[in-house]
Amino acid sequence: MSQNENRLSNTIARDSLAGVIVFLVALPLCLGIALASNAPLFSGLIAGIVGGILVGALSGSHTSVSGPAAGLTAIVSAQIANLGTFDAFLLAVVIGGVIQIILGIAQAGALSAFFPTSVIKGLLAAIGVILILKQIPHLFGHDTDPEGEMSFRQPDDQTTFSELLTLIGGDICYSAAVIGLLSLAVLILWDRIKPLKNFVIPAPLFVVIMGVLVGRLFTNETGRWLLEASHLVQVPVSESIEEFVGFFQRPDFSQIGNPTVYIAGITIAIVASLETLLNLEAVDKLDTQRRHSPPSRELLAQGIGNVTAGMIGGLPMTSVIIRSSVNVGTGAKTKMSAIFHGILLLVCVMQLPNLLNMIPLSSLAAILLVTGFKLASPKLFRQMWRDGYHQFVPFIITLVAIVLTDLLIGIVIGLCVSIIFILAANLRRPIRRIVERHVGGEVLHIELANQVSFLNRAAIDRTLREIPSGAQVFLDARRTDYFDPDVLGLIREFRDVDAPARDIQVSLRGFREQYNLDDEIQFVDYSTRELQEQLTPAKVLQLLHEGNVRFRTGRSLDRDFRRQPRKDLSRQHPMAVFLSGTHSRVPAEVIFDLGLGDIFNIRIGGNVVGPKVTGCTEYGCAVAGAKLILVMGHTESAMISLAIRHKLSLEERDILEDCPNLQRIVDEIGESADPDKYAKVRDASADEIAEFEDEVARRNVQHSINKLLDSSKVIHELVNDGRVAAIGAMYDMANGEIEFLADTAVGLTQDDVRQALEMANTHT
Repeated sequence: MSQNENRLSNTIARDSLAGVIVFLVALPLCLGIALASNAPLFSGLIAGIVGGILVGALSGSHTSVSGPAAGLTAIVSAQIANLGTFDAFLLAVVIGGVIQIILGIAQAGALSAFFPTSVIKGLLAAIGVILILKQIPHLFGHDTDPEGEMSFRQPDDQTTFSELLTLIGGDICYSAAVIGLLSLAVLILWDRIKPLKNFVIPAPLFVVIMGVLVGRLFTNETGRWLLEASHLVQVPVSESIEEFVGFFQRPDFSQIGNPTVYIAGITIAIVASLETLLNLEAVDKLDTQRRHSPPSRELLAQGIGNVTAGMIGGLPMTSVIIRSSVNVGTGAKTKMSAIFHGILLLVCVMQLPNLLNMIPLSSLAAILLVTGFKLASPKLFRQMWRDGYHQFVPFIITLVAIVLTDLLIGIVIGLCVSIIFILAANLRRPIRRIVERHVGGEVLHIELANQVSFLNRAAIDRTLREIPSGAQVFLDARRTDYFDPDVLGLIREFRDVDAPARDIQVSLRGFREQYNLDDEIQFVDYSTRELQEQLTPAKVLQLLHEGNVRFRTGRSLDRDFRRQPRKDLSRQHPMAVFLSGTHSRVPAEVIFDLGLGDIFNIRIGGNVVGPKVTGCTEYGCAVAGAKLILVMGHTESAMISLAIRHKLSLEERDILEDCPNLQRIVDEIGESADPDKYAKVRDASADEIAEFEDEVARRNVQHSINKLLDSSKVIHELVNDGRVAAIGAMYDMANGEIEFLADTAVGLTQDDVRQALEMANTHT
């Protein structure tokens, strides 16, 4: 058998087993929801059959299972009472299905993309908590309320919590409790025992079979040990085909002119669609393969399903989270599991009702209880807590609201709370404010949000009013897709009226042509002649350190290199002359976060100073007007390593014999090493050699500075006059940090260096 055939066979086997488990869970839920809705019991089974076979086939979801929904019980019960007859209600179900078909064709399922994740995860956790609370009574044989009833206030006037107290009072069926606890123990231990984990029969199916066999032992008991019919599944039993067909009902089309029927149909369509879309999103999050289900196609499938169910006597249906989560948990791979569960419902209800009525509810309660623990796992709560209060609060409120009310009301409350948080976030954070220090001074960079609505007007107005007089502000709309007209009017008024009155320079970028706000940059983010004249060597050192801090912390300035002047490209006004090696990973403009033309860049292997380098430095300082000479070495220098290995007469000797020009550079670097240390390094460890190489690199920086000053009378005079200073630096290749070597400074005292660096740290 080929690999594809094996994979297909495995998928069919897993889907079939999953379908059996979902069928066993769905059976009492279909009956219980019908009972809780004050509808005929068989109407719930019809919804389950249609939801499994028809909707399962039409749906685009691989894991969702449809059927009668617990969240609709209150609405179904109320609408049946309002319309007077179940037949009239069936007509409303048909109308609701038609509306859902229209919504699907209109692609209304796209609304599901707007459901907050916190609400969806709150829904999953709430269903888990409800399953745990609701199934505990059934686990012990307290079955006064129908299986599948999910509301906080129950039909017997108890609540979810007070129902649990009845167990303390002793309202327990001992035989059901034995079956339930035994089933729970098997489900918990199954995956922990290796032979059982790989057993051909899955744990839930084994539990049901075991429950039926153990239940037969208690049929002749008395008192609280008696396993009565109320503790078992109760499928309507027909004696003949005619009687079975009689379970089906037709809608009362004589009510077609009754407005109440249309109101009921619209209500069913809206609520069922909302619940379906939410459940679909939730089930997709449970899917281990993370497949996406098309929501509009699901609405279309649900609409066809509801029309069909209404025509033959079924309850309205939705995608159902309980059955879907069981489906995923039992290993379903495709929609075939949902279809198979529907086929089993049809066949078994027709042919094997008596056998189905032997299944103890406590066994099924154990399966649902374990499912509940998986949905409401502590891991989910920890994850939501780590995501922050803006995620955790809507999540926990959704959970609590669903548990204390019902599914529909709880979801609405969760959505409202989530919307409040979203609005509050928009009101607080419509903009991002960044104070940037450019060469020309500080600029308040205001980055506008992706969507700027009328809700943001007050916050933006307040921000603009708080800008101090004489400041430079940059309004950045490059990431904004939508602007409310009122906000645009506010920005125009600020630019044209308020800003000139307060001597504020306003720069704009990213505003679209139809906004009538042209791009205009008024601040300077590169060195000009005027700025260069105002700079001192210490100020240049400060700016360089600030730029390196921005580079290391990921806060580099957002520059538009295209807008820098092109009128006279021959003129340059650099702040500094930068002498560095040729390493490809040490681009000066990047590691110092500089603009084009901010530095005069000289690169040569090993920072070796010769006549050409000296001449270039003289031009940068004496002609171009640079205020600082920065000589920079770096760690892990291949050139330094080559020089040391050459000095130690290692394998590089042959290479240098073939490269006489390279040997001149290596010999120059070799002058920076302490001769007494060479003997110690020969047998040193790799770490000790690396430390020695960095020491040589530092000494080489000092050597280059000294040689520049000694070989150029012009540079020497500029330094003596205080117009230029020189300093060395080391760049750490590992973390991107630049260390300025104060002891190498010429024309700057060590206090000057310390103060410049402290000032830079204060600003960044």
